[in-house]
Amino acid sequence: MATPLAGIPIEDVSGERCVPSSPGRLIDRDEVETLTAQLKAMADRTRLQIVHLIDQAPAGELCVCDLTQSLDLAQSTVSRHLKILTTAGLLRREQRGTWAWFSIRRDALRQLREQAFPRGANRSSC
Repeated sequence: MATPLAGIPIEDVSGERCVPSSPGRLIDRDEVETLTAQLKAMADRTRLQIVHLIDQAPAGELCVCDLTQSLDLAQSTVSRHLKILTTAGLLRREQRGTWAWFSIRRDALRQLREQAFPRGANRSSC
């Protein structure tokens, strides 16, 4: 067993042969576009914090004013992030008077998980 500079042992499997197998089906192009947009929307620390805060809210929804206070960001910045998440189909927006309230579209998150990670989605519920 070889040991690289990092000190982590590397198992030598050079004697084993690679036996090709079917990798499964490719994701449809339209599905890939949707998945890419949703994953890009989630791949931002502020947007991930927004989704987490909404998920943790007792009522399952938060007003944009709650998010600006929690994140200590300007309303325009939070609104821009919320628009990206809503456009990606991950959040639901409801207008109540002058304020917008946001909740997670759990069906969209479940579908994202099932499409991106079909084997893992079958093992447990979202």
